[in-house]
Amino acid sequence: MGKIYTAIGLMSGTSLDGVDVSIIKSDGHREFSSILDRYFEYDKELIQKILNIREKITNLERLSKYLNEVKDLEREITLFHVKAVKKTLEISRSSVDLIGFHGQTVFHEPEKKISKQLGDGNLLSQLIKKKVIYNFRQKDLENGGQGAPLTPIFHNVLANKINKKFDIKFPLNILNIGGISNITCSVKWRDLEVKDKIYAYDIGPGNCLIDEWIRKNSKKKYDKDGLIASSGKVDKLVLNQALENFTENSNYKKSLDVKDFDIFFAKGLSLENGAATITNFTATLIANGMRYSHKKKHSNTYKWLVCGGGRKNKYLLECIKNNFEKIIIEPIDLYEIDGDFVESQAFAYLAIRSFLKLPISFPDTTGCKEPTTGGVIVKNF
Repeated sequence: MGKIYTAIGLMSGTSLDGVDVSIIKSDGHREFSSILDRYFEYDKELIQKILNIREKITNLERLSKYLNEVKDLEREITLFHVKAVKKTLEISRSSVDLIGFHGQTVFHEPEKKISKQLGDGNLLSQLIKKKVIYNFRQKDLENGGQGAPLTPIFHNVLANKINKKFDIKFPLNILNIGGISNITCSVKWRDLEVKDKIYAYDIGPGNCLIDEWIRKNSKKKYDKDGLIASSGKVDKLVLNQALENFTENSNYKKSLDVKDFDIFFAKGLSLENGAATITNFTATLIANGMRYSHKKKHSNTYKWLVCGGGRKNKYLLECIKNNFEKIIIEPIDLYEIDGDFVESQAFAYLAIRSFLKLPISFPDTTGCKEPTTGGVIVKNF
């Protein structure tokens, strides 16, 4: 076992609700333990600013056009992260070696090798007085990868931890339902070193379409437990047409962004019927991606552990099961892992691996040409 590092992971996802902060201990390989997890909610004004800039930046040219606005918002987001880190350190009193700073994604276009996360690593390092690792996706993009998903190597750590304690058979499947949904088919460490490989890809929307529909058609931020959708009726004509028109990720080789999806197909439907139809659209794409994984890996292990905010949407999970009856979906929380903080813990772990110059992405996770190391390391104090 190598040196154990203590790292903070910061994650603000496409749901735009706030920042998850996690402190972990790890050697960047197999050893991992969680120390503390905290959540800090964005205020309405900041959420609206992020939504506005995300909607404005539809291409590279517009990213340049709104550069000053982007820089102002980046500073505001960074200062929010600074407060979150300071409050977390006050509570934990841990001696932290590194901070993994993901930032807030506003633009992602792998074909042009660009993924823009708002977050100033230099400023964070200066104000917190710690080494910061940020800009995790760029090296993968430059190496021919899609820049996502980046969490599979950490999913594999969790899978091995769960297997050791609960003796769940491999391959162990993990479904992450955040703004976008992705899956990881994990392997035992010894298999990873011998022949088998972690396999992962984005499979479709997660919460992004459902959240957008609820935000634009009600005063709520999201559909808690899927109660709004479950009270509506699916418009099968609209649903089938939307599924027929969606060809964005038919071969599962492309990473996905919230801008790859649109709720326009549900225009004219009531709040409840629109939510039901959009939730079933999301569930069908997720189930199709899971089915593709079983076919590719020739796997008969139909147990899936689900993490991310979408695992709390009971109606969504029910719809996924209805689309793929063989599967068993269980919250990862049943195995002593907090499903709300998997991604923030992951970026703490990825920070340690980046610091050690270990790869964080692989040909079978992002499509990069060869295993690729991660983020930019700064020490600005």
